[in-house]
Amino acid sequence: MNTFPLQSASRRSLILGSTSIYRQELLARLRIPFEAMAPEVDETPLPHETPSALAARLALAKARAVALKYPQAVVIGSDQVADLDGRSLGKPGTHSRAVVQLRQMRGQIVIFQTAVAVVCLESGFEQCSLAAVKVRFRNLTDHEIENYLQLEKPYDCAGSAKSEGLGIALLESIDSDDPTALIGLPLIRTCQMIRAAGIELLATPAST
Repeated sequence: MNTFPLQSASRRSLILGSTSIYRQELLARLRIPFEAMAPEVDETPLPHETPSALAARLALAKARAVALKYPQAVVIGSDQVADLDGRSLGKPGTHSRAVVQLRQMRGQIVIFQTAVAVVCLESGFEQCSLAAVKVRFRNLTDHEIENYLQLEKPYDCAGSAKSEGLGIALLESIDSDDPTALIGLPLIRTCQMIRAAGIELLATPAST
C-alpha cells in the first residue's frame, strides 16, 4: 500500500476510495494522478433508510475510511443505489438476483442515486453531493433479459445494467444533469469538489 508525503493544498495527493474499474476509468478521464484503494466499509442498509440516504451515507463513509489512513490526501468516495419506487436495489451479485431485478424494472422508471463525497482530514474539507439519474426501462421480455445477462454479466452493477455497454439497449430514456453519474461517478460534481479541496485541474502542461 502506498503512502504520501505531506503536501501543500495545491499539491495534495488524490485517492479514489474504490476498487471499481468503472470509477477508476471515469476518474482517469481527468488526466491527473491518483491512487485507488479499497475503503473497507460495511454497505448494509440501515432500517427504513431511503435509497438516496443510503448512497450519500456510504459515499461519505468510504471517503472518511480512507482519509483516516491518509489525512493529508484528498479522498473521493462514491456509491450508487437504484431506487425503484423507494426500494433500494444494489449490486445483484448473482445471475438469479439480476433476473429478478430486471424483471422488476422492466417498463418502469428507476432513479439511480449516485453520491460522491470528497474529504481531506488535514484541511478539514468535507463535501457530499447526490446526482439522481432518471432511467426508463423498456418493457423487456424474459428472453431479452436472459440474453443480456448471458452476454454482459453485469452482476457488479447496481440495477443489473451497464449503460456504457450493451445495457443501453434495455433503456428507453436517460435524464440527468451529470451524464457520467449513471456509470458510477458524477464527474461534474467531482471536479467541482476536488477543485474546492485543493486539487488543480487543467493545469499548464509541463514543457517537453
